[in-house]
Amino acid sequence: MDSVAASCGVTEILSTGVGVLDKSMLVLRAVSVEPQGLSQLQQSTRLPRATAHRLATSLEVHGLLRRDGEGRFELGHGLVALGQQSSERFPLVDVVRPIATALRDSTGEAVQLFVREGNQRRCVLSLESSHGLRWIVPEGSLLPIDVGSSGRLLTGEPTKTGWLQSVGEREAGAASVSVAVRSGDGTIVAAISVSGPVERLTKQPGRRFGPAVVAAAAQIRL
Repeated sequence: MDSVAASCGVTEILSTGVGVLDKSMLVLRAVSVEPQGLSQLQQSTRLPRATAHRLATSLEVHGLLRRDGEGRFELGHGLVALGQQSSERFPLVDVVRPIATALRDSTGEAVQLFVREGNQRRCVLSLESSHGLRWIVPEGSLLPIDVGSSGRLLTGEPTKTGWLQSVGEREAGAASVSVAVRSGDGTIVAAISVSGPVERLTKQPGRRFGPAVVAAAAQIRL
């Protein structure tokens, strides 16, 4: 089964100006991709070996990282409790999930939900297509906000049709169509998207799936 994963560079994170925090996030993001020994962690984060080791072991003490059976750094169990608390306090995903699932099933293509995070966008829900060749955006991925249909919607780009489309804008061979998810006062709080290979979505994904995504977004009540 072939699949295409959306890239989310480990070294591409927001700079807060708090060096130790930014570097710690580099370590966490690297390990979120796959368990990593110290040498691999140093290579994927581009941090000095001593710095990578110091941060990883400190995160291990706090339960945010742990060691697997091979001694590699892996995501820690402390993140589970934090994730559960985050979900309980951020009900958007629970509200959207059944609607997104119905959209995925009716279109046969992958569906994602994005929220704005600073000058980037984070995927908080990702439902894969059942096709062998599919476009995968892992949940938690942090992507540019100035490219891609969902990113442009989250910046407030206007649309006459209710949807925006993207073809090969961020990744060659990928296409998407997105619609804004709004709160009761009309504020854009998220963007819901249908995405997949351009071979199936065509160069006019909005024409093919735009109305379905608009209808799905209209069902979301926040």
